[in-house]
Amino acid sequence: MLRYLTVPVTAFQQNCSIVWCDETLAAAVIDPGGDLPRIQAEVARLGVKLEQIWLTHAHIDHAGGTGTLARELGLPIVGPHEGDQFWIDGLDQQSRMFGFPPVEPFKPTRWLHDGDSVSIGHSTLAVRHCPGHTPGHVVFHSAEIRRCFVGDVLFAGSIGRTDFPGGDHATLIASITQRLWPMGDDTVFIPGHGPESSFGRERRSNPHVRGT
Repeated sequence: MLRYLTVPVTAFQQNCSIVWCDETLAAAVIDPGGDLPRIQAEVARLGVKLEQIWLTHAHIDHAGGTGTLARELGLPIVGPHEGDQFWIDGLDQQSRMFGFPPVEPFKPTRWLHDGDSVSIGHSTLAVRHCPGHTPGHVVFHSAEIRRCFVGDVLFAGSIGRTDFPGGDHATLIASITQRLWPMGDDTVFIPGHGPESSFGRERRSNPHVRGT
């Protein structure tokens, strides 16, 4: 069965997630935005073997540590969708703008598209392309444990910003209502920032998407 641990990283308190198969202990890290020693310490504490990096999107707080971690551990970089190539190209500029440490450039080993899947050990997660916050944003859905790692698409009580280059509010709302809601009201999501919630709770109470 898939298990996970959320590790807030960077000054932005971005929810990096370590996910692993509890049978094989094979693991992936979702959105290693920074604080790599802390992430690696948690991997060691859990006793899992990090084998892949999965990216929801390429904003600095989600992707800033990717190039270094991939190089140091020889890991493939999976995701996001190629719509975020310009964000990857601009990571160094993002790091200077927001006061992050210098970043190593990287090229994803595999781009992801709507309907793809990713696997770690015996666990497989479905990939949905959910643009709006960024053009290439993807989410990772585990039907097995009814969890979805949604990056900055949706938050408890809020939604992702759409005022960055490539953002679009109507597209984001469509991603939420057409791609996330069908996963079921009882699906719990792990957002890029802040506490977990469920899709049902947000449909009932989130002022940005209530009743959609």
